[in-house]
Amino acid sequence: MREDRRILLTGATGYVGGKLLRKLEQTGQKINCLARDPSKIQSKASKTFVFQGDVLERSSMWAAFQGVDTAYYLVHSLGDKNDFEAHEMEAAANFASMARGAGVRRIIYLGGLGNESDGLSPHLRSRQDVGRVLRNSGVPTLELRASIVLGAGSLSFEMIRALTEHLPFMVTPKWVSVQAQPIGIRDLLDYLVRALEVELPASRVVEIGGADQVSYRDLMVEYARQRGLRRMMIPIPLLTPWLSSHWLGLVTPLYAAVGRKLIASIRNSTVVEHPESADFFNITPCGMTEAISQALAEEALEFKEPSWLDSIAARMQGTGHRVFHDKNRLIDYRCSTASTSPLTLFHVVSSIGGDNGMFSCNGLWRVREWADRCLGGRNLRRRRGSELPLTVGEKLDFFQVEIVEQDRRIRLKTQMKLPGEAWLEFKVEHSPEGNMFHHAVIYEPKGFMGLVYWHLTYPIHALVFHGMHKAILREGIRQEYDAAAAMITA
Repeated sequence: MREDRRILLTGATGYVGGKLLRKLEQTGQKINCLARDPSKIQSKASKTFVFQGDVLERSSMWAAFQGVDTAYYLVHSLGDKNDFEAHEMEAAANFASMARGAGVRRIIYLGGLGNESDGLSPHLRSRQDVGRVLRNSGVPTLELRASIVLGAGSLSFEMIRALTEHLPFMVTPKWVSVQAQPIGIRDLLDYLVRALEVELPASRVVEIGGADQVSYRDLMVEYARQRGLRRMMIPIPLLTPWLSSHWLGLVTPLYAAVGRKLIASIRNSTVVEHPESADFFNITPCGMTEAISQALAEEALEFKEPSWLDSIAARMQGTGHRVFHDKNRLIDYRCSTASTSPLTLFHVVSSIGGDNGMFSCNGLWRVREWADRCLGGRNLRRRRGSELPLTVGEKLDFFQVEIVEQDRRIRLKTQMKLPGEAWLEFKVEHSPEGNMFHHAVIYEPKGFMGLVYWHLTYPIHALVFHGMHKAILREGIRQEYDAAAAMITA
């Protein structure tokens, strides 16, 4: 793959664009990223440059286009509250004009499948209209049309996940039987990267999809099977997409804004009707089962990465307390500026359990231990000594040590009986803002009862973990005071 060209990537703050950025960086490409908020793009690659700009403001894109050979257009305005179709057309026209003026040799655009003769929804119609604007720009444009993207973090996948996880009984409208041809995120990224190299003498449309043509119902059934969930689906043909989009907003409020527009587009079949991609690309895409399995496995790997809590902290942008969703996880996150050193705080956190207890509300922890034993939970093993360093795999009180980054980060996984999985994570660091103490309670519910458990117990958990956070900070101050006093009296 050529490394001498420069690539312009828009949409790098989105799901597909963010993953494409990392994949392109792995191949050593020179990349210009255009973003309204450059701080949302986390890249340490020496060949990646981030420019602030907005596709709705033509002049703001000028610098990012300089020296560009190929430009990716991965911008969507689906989240706009006003006229998203008009915004998408204006943005595409601005981008096409700048690409032509800058001498760009190729545009690669990710659009949506759908037959125009079926009366497309506003969402799908807009995606194809944007492709038409780019193809008519005078710059050779490769428009890849795809259906549902299966990957942890994609809107379609997260809607499927939320509905399946949260609802043991589902009233399914007619649209859940509409056919689609979902594509796994790995395969989609392969198409997007190889689009750099294929011969493109003139603009063209290529339809891409996974190996299976399935419905949203099929996807929910397969997701439930892989997660070990039992789900009952009752078909109600009279439930229209408009009504069900509002019902979706009640069940999955996190995705309501764009999910309602997406639901309206499910009235259209999105399958590959012209399978030219097999000849155009040397790619054999996987089917629905493998794509869902890959999505769940990839999410688990990302959670184990050292940078996972860093990305959460970057999203919070400062100290304070916040409770939020991250894919299927519920996170109770706290961050404070500490007056003690990170080394002292790490020492305090490392002494958790055993004779030191859990720093706060130890009576409530003993009640929880008793309840766990009554429910048939594991025998909780205590540490042999609070001064011993934590080691991966060690069991202490209610947890097992899962990750230890010396003097920086500790993650503990609960061993208690729960309708899901839970972790307790601590990170200490020195930053330009001062010494920072990050503390996260992470819960991954399994099914409806897991979600009920979170909401019923959260008031108690909030009390316990707020107290723990403050107690660790106080203990850090006490230890440094005692050390200073000992030096003075020595």
